[in-house]
Parts: sequence; C-alpha cells; structure tokens
Amino acid sequence: MEKLGVIGGMGPEATSYFYDEVVRHTEASCDQEHLNMVILSCASMPDRTRAIETGEHTELLAEMRAATSALESLGCARIAIPCNTSHYFYSEVQAMTRVPIIHMPREAARYAAAGAVAGERGFDPAQSAGLFERPIKKIGIMGTDGTVRSGVYARSCAEAGVEAVVPSPERQRDVMSLIYDDVKAGREPHFYLFERVLEELTEAGCDRVILACTELSVLKRYREMPPLILDAMDALVRESIVRCGATYRA
Repeated sequence: MEKLGVIGGMGPEATSYFYDEVVRHTEASCDQEHLNMVILSCASMPDRTRAIETGEHTELLAEMRAATSALESLGCARIAIPCNTSHYFYSEVQAMTRVPIIHMPREAARYAAAGAVAGERGFDPAQSAGLFERPIKKIGIMGTDGTVRSGVYARSCAEAGVEAVVPSPERQRDVMSLIYDDVKAGREPHFYLFERVLEELTEAGCDRVILACTELSVLKRYREMPPLILDAMDALVRESIVRCGATYRA
C-alpha cells in the first residue's frame, strides 16, 4: 500500500472526521493493514473563501507549497485535501508537486451523477444503477460562498453530464451560517437551516444534493442524512483508500 498525505486543518474538525472515516472504511484486521498517513493540520491556512473573493492568493499558495513539499519529502504517493473550497486552486497546487492530488469535487460529481450512494454499495456506480427512479440531471450544491462562486462544482458537474444548481442568496446565507456560525464555531448545528436549503433545492428539481463543504460532513455526526444527499467527503474517503491500494469497506 502507498502512503497517503493529507493537507488538513481546513477546518480541524473536518480533518478529524476524514481520518476517522478512512480508518472506519478500510478493510483491515490489524494495524498493519491500515494506510500509512501523514496529516498536516494547517489550521493557519488563510480562509479560502476570502482568498477567492479578494484575489489575495499569495499567502495561501505559499502555505500550500510548503505542505505539498513536506508531504512529497515524506514519501506520500497520493494527496487528499479535505476542503472543497481549496480546490479552486487545484491546478496551481497540483503544479507544485509530482504527487497526484485527488480532486474531491470532480469525484463527488462523478459519483452523484452515476447515482452512487454510501453504505453497503460502497460508492460503486455499477452496483448503484437503478437506485433512482429517473435519470440524474440536476445536482444541488451546498458549499461555501467561495465554492459556489468559483464554479468548481459547476465545471465538475458539467464534466459528469449534469447541471449544478446552487441555493438562492437567502438560502446560501443559511449554508454559510451552518458552516461558520455552527460547525467552525464548535456549536451544535441548527438543522432548520439545513432543512430549508434542502427543501429549496428539491423544489428546484434537484435529483441529488452534494454536501460540498467538509464542515457540512460533520452534520452526519448529529443526524442521518436522507438518500438524496451525497457527501463529497465520502467520495474523497473512498478514493483515498482505493488509490493507495487498500480495500474499501462499506
């Protein structure tokens, strides 16, 4: 098996959740059958949404360069970044290192478009065929302002042959409140915010909804998500395990 490098800390709780999920979903009967991992918790990384909105990328990219260099020097064969918004800078960061970086939004869109689901099917699109009553054409995106405005999911969904739908400005404020006022602040989520965003996206004709922020992944610690939801973090977890040569356990 190959060593996985993780550029984390964006935010810390989401990185902790990612690690827990990799361990939980790796088929292993002893320590030695788990992945070797190097996790850099880069909590001082500049806010990604602010960097996108202001165009001030220099400090953020310098931090990313230091992180990728460290992971490469430590022998990591794959890199995962459990932060959706940071993938706005994917091309620049990938150019900094020879180590392949897993593109979380692209994988999440691919799984969602194929109708893949979590649980016993383990995100296998071939096994998931026919789970939904109609072809998947529209996918709702719940992410930060930076993720939404960057178009990273719009492009990833277009590549997968589906349309990305984002919340209205009012509901987008609800998403940001969940992320920044609740999860990042260490508070229990206000699920009425989540529910009215989901209701709006469903009424807009979305066949699936992607949790496109790793802080939103943490909501699953409090409540089971409906089948409509696909968590981008789950796609990253599976790809990290499989690409490093381990077996994914549903």
